[in-house]
Amino acid sequence: MIAVIDIGTVTVRLAVAEVAGGRVLRMAKHSEICNLGAGVDATGLLDTDAIKRVYMTAASYVEAAKEAGAQAIVCTLTSAARDAKNAPDLGMALASLGLEPMIIPGEIEAALTFLGVAQDFGGRQILVADSGGGSTELALGNVTNNIINLPFIRSLDVGCRRVTDRFLSEGNIPAPAHLEAAHAFASRLMRDALAAPEYQEAIRPEVLIATGGTATSLIAMNAQLEPYDPAFVHLRGISVEDVRKLEELLAKLPVEERAKLPGLQEKRAPVILGGTIVLFELMQATGFTMMIASESDLLFGLLITAAAVQEGRPSPVVWKPILKPLGGVLGEPPQKIV
Repeated sequence: MIAVIDIGTVTVRLAVAEVAGGRVLRMAKHSEICNLGAGVDATGLLDTDAIKRVYMTAASYVEAAKEAGAQAIVCTLTSAARDAKNAPDLGMALASLGLEPMIIPGEIEAALTFLGVAQDFGGRQILVADSGGGSTELALGNVTNNIINLPFIRSLDVGCRRVTDRFLSEGNIPAPAHLEAAHAFASRLMRDALAAPEYQEAIRPEVLIATGGTATSLIAMNAQLEPYDPAFVHLRGISVEDVRKLEELLAKLPVEERAKLPGLQEKRAPVILGGTIVLFELMQATGFTMMIASESDLLFGLLITAAAVQEGRPSPVVWKPILKPLGGVLGEPPQKIV
């Protein structure tokens, strides 16, 4: 059994799984919205309260992983930690839990997410978008004979939290000019990235797959899904027209009303409009009229990669996770964190 913790800009997630021969046999997942990246785009710093929230969540995850029988654990951090000057403060807190926190580059995040998603698509040429809080990772390619081929890979500094913080008021209905500015920002980054020769000259993708809380929330909201059912959401599609309709609905509502919408986590209400704008502009830039959501995301790719390393096989991506044995007593967090 292996456990992985992914600390993102909005969400902190845990997966504990039995993995053998590069395949995930059984998996349990937990997720908690901690909003680590709130304010990072403006200040370049992680908020102390956000660090506390992440620390407490990670501590509970370590205990849960032990109770589930995991022998080793991997801990990664993404966009917010990449951007924040005080990310080492969070790293010290996580290390006190017996973790080895690894801040992964955006391109590695993209490759790991692609690895997870591609398990459901055979050797097909696919475009995978991992749209998170601070960044959106794009990866185009396929997996053939267990070899990942990625002619195009990019990490863009555009995500639901970043767009919200820059352009949208969390507590009020955004002004049309702010919505237009958010669209223009996301559109420019997407179109500039996709203009690269590596994308233009590659074999065109057959399908667009999106991962992350915005993508899965859009599927759930479109179906008015209560309670959330990952089996229903996984590999289900949504049209660009329905994404646009959901954006129009969200833009008319203050945060407290968005939080009441069926299919949306209450804590995701402040950033869902920003995330919807990002994915709409992605669909516009790529020309796809349909987008598929996948639950087999970064966590899934991390599990496959960690299992390969644990079993003594080569890592399927150009990155090697550090597996920390699970055992002993949790350390005390640094005083300045708690």
